[in-house]
Amino acid sequence: MTHTLHHCQGTEGDTGQALLTFTMTAKGFNEQDSKRVLSEFLRILNKYPTSKIEGLDTSTIQAVFIDKEAILKAVKELKEGNLGISITVTGIVEKDYSVGICFKNSKLPEEEILEIITMCGHGMVSQHLARQALLDMKRGLFSPQQAAVFLATPCICGVFNPIRAQRLLEELAEIWYYDEI
Repeated sequence: MTHTLHHCQGTEGDTGQALLTFTMTAKGFNEQDSKRVLSEFLRILNKYPTSKIEGLDTSTIQAVFIDKEAILKAVKELKEGNLGISITVTGIVEKDYSVGICFKNSKLPEEEILEIITMCGHGMVSQHLARQALLDMKRGLFSPQQAAVFLATPCICGVFNPIRAQRLLEELAEIWYYDEI
């Protein structure tokens, strides 16, 4: 199980815009020679277009891809490299196969806001922060790119996709009014 599996179902066209790859070495299991293995993992990932690659520490690396073909090629090369570490690939799917949300849905923000805030695997991007970023965009204080980077800041897991967030914010700015925020 990974903290990246709870992303909200995307809209049409999103499925190629939020693809994540994640790897982690485990102490006492595959940590031996992990520095070389993770360096090779990074070398392979750096060949392909991503919106972000992060290493949280010496044992964890994650990348956010925006192109389905690029992640397919990267995963194929990683598999051929037989690095001896597990790699998780997640992304937005067109159909949600989860059991759903098992509490008061009325407490959830709008679906458009959920699409943004669930991009952080640890829930560190609040709906209030997303609304503030959108309001600051509407007031001309932030460009969509600046607002997306601002929203990515509290994401400690590094899986927040600022390119997708920018696109979602641009779409929301067109349809939301100040009194709705």
